[in-house]
Amino acid sequence: MKVFKEEQRFTQLWLIVLIAVSLIVPIIIIVQEYLKEETKMTTTQFVLTTSGILVAALFIFAFKLKTRIDEKGIYYKFFPFHLKFKQIPWQEIAKAYVRTYNPIGEYGGWGLKGGFFWRKSKGTCINVSGDIGIQLELKNGKKLLIGTQKKEEAISVLKTYK
Repeated sequence: MKVFKEEQRFTQLWLIVLIAVSLIVPIIIIVQEYLKEETKMTTTQFVLTTSGILVAALFIFAFKLKTRIDEKGIYYKFFPFHLKFKQIPWQEIAKAYVRTYNPIGEYGGWGLKGGFFWRKSKGTCINVSGDIGIQLELKNGKKLLIGTQKKEEAISVLKTYK
């Protein structure tokens, strides 16, 4: 029995830099307001506001995509949107293959994408980085693309269960 497991997070350098740079202006404004001689901002408000901004910005690093492929089917969980694994049994899958895709052009970026707001014909995409994914075409006509950083392992395990 072959099992494929993968866990991915948002850890790209460009994303970390973008978040850090975007925090500079609001933090500077809050600090300037707090340091004014006649400020109405209390220390508690300063600490809560600053902490809230930092927690909101760092929340993206809590996101985690887990994928598992075994003899029963394909499982995925994109925390915090899915609290437990979603299973797609092999009998519901018409086609499963690994492909290169354009995250921005096809799905509008990274994360949980697709459906109502973006090219419904492409289906749903769940990814955190890169441009390689496990494309699933289901027997009910729906499509799901799950991003992967383990292209060769995914290809190998899909061949095992086709």
